[in-house]
Amino acid sequence: MGGRQRRGLQAVHDHRIRRSAFTAKLRDAGVGAIGDLGFVGLDDDPDDPVIITGKKAARKRPLTDAQKEANKLVSRERAANEHAFADLKAWRILAKVRMNARHATDLLRALLVLTRLQVTR
Repeated sequence: MGGRQRRGLQAVHDHRIRRSAFTAKLRDAGVGAIGDLGFVGLDDDPDDPVIITGKKAARKRPLTDAQKEANKLVSRERAANEHAFADLKAWRILAKVRMNARHATDLLRALLVLTRLQVTR
């Protein structure tokens, strides 16, 4: 798939998320999300954010050292999650789970722990 088509699909995906009540659905479910800088401003309640993102610098307003450190922490968490999902996709485990979804959560957690143990060796 070409770069132009890929960006187009991503733009449609982002637009759909922004138009849906995504943050309200997350809040109702009692879960949160970590997003990249493309999701800055998506959250509808800045006092009680459900989507954690980094901070963007502006031309005349560079990031402070504390904001840069916060961005590093958010990036570190996002990277760990994205690596875990990449491993699950590579193993095709998400397509192979053919059991009660209640048990799949425990299986996925165990696989992620084993993956992290192997990576740290």
